[in-house]
Amino acid sequence: MAEDIGSTVPRRQLGRLLRQFRTEAGVTLDAAAEALEYSRQKIWRIECGLGAVRALDVKAMCELYNVSPEMTEAMRGLAAETKSKGWWHAYGDAVPSWFELYVGLESAASRLRGYDESLIPGIFQTKEYAHALYRLGRTLSDEERERAVQVRLQRQALLTRRLPAAPRLESVLSEAVLRRTVGRAAVMTAQLYHLIKLSELPNVSARVLPLAAGPQPGAVAGTFMILDFPATKGGRAAPEPPIVYSESLTGALYLDKPDELAAYERVWRGLDALALGEAESKDMIKRVIGEMRHD
Repeated sequence: MAEDIGSTVPRRQLGRLLRQFRTEAGVTLDAAAEALEYSRQKIWRIECGLGAVRALDVKAMCELYNVSPEMTEAMRGLAAETKSKGWWHAYGDAVPSWFELYVGLESAASRLRGYDESLIPGIFQTKEYAHALYRLGRTLSDEERERAVQVRLQRQALLTRRLPAAPRLESVLSEAVLRRTVGRAAVMTAQLYHLIKLSELPNVSARVLPLAAGPQPGAVAGTFMILDFPATKGGRAAPEPPIVYSESLTGALYLDKPDELAAYERVWRGLDALALGEAESKDMIKRVIGEMRHD
């Protein structure tokens, strides 16, 4: 499954390196475009990691920026990796363009830390729970809905993959997530049992933030995910810096500035301190299941 990581992280790493070397060389975007006879848009897209990059372009840019032969060769290697396809490409339009970047980053992450205040996160969802969500105000055909659900189920495979090593997933869920019934009661109880099952994986932690905890940092921050990344192969580039992902109905924010990361790290520490332990969380989930069965 090594190829399942796709090209997202290599593209971003290569783009960041090229932007860094251009800046260090004192070359503006416009000057680089003129010297290389590229459009300004092409260089901008490469530096933002928005597409595959030819080794020929990397060589030309490195020559202009006076990059050492050794680093040039390493970056040509990264360019080759920018062409690989992740598993999600097979699902076409079922993965919106604004979400495709997240799926690639999620597949490459070594650690995921998420807070959810209203719904079971996609990576934990059962097929029936996901289907019930996609019926809410959506105009998808049955076939489109099925493909969208399959993407969510496929994402769960990364929790049990062997190569590369599965990421560490730490999830804090508001108690409201457990009590908000999605679909029939049977769908919700099956979802909660599934949550317990996944939380028993050695690399997965699912903890509940009780409503009794009162006002807490997540109430302001809303649902988010912090992604950390492993060191690159051979150490030829710095690890991808952490990213905070925050999703809305029609798009998403990808936050990676130091002050943004620091703000969400503070929120995470607050949530971590208030959430129940793993065993207590499991007991609460079981209690909620019991209450649903007696309703």
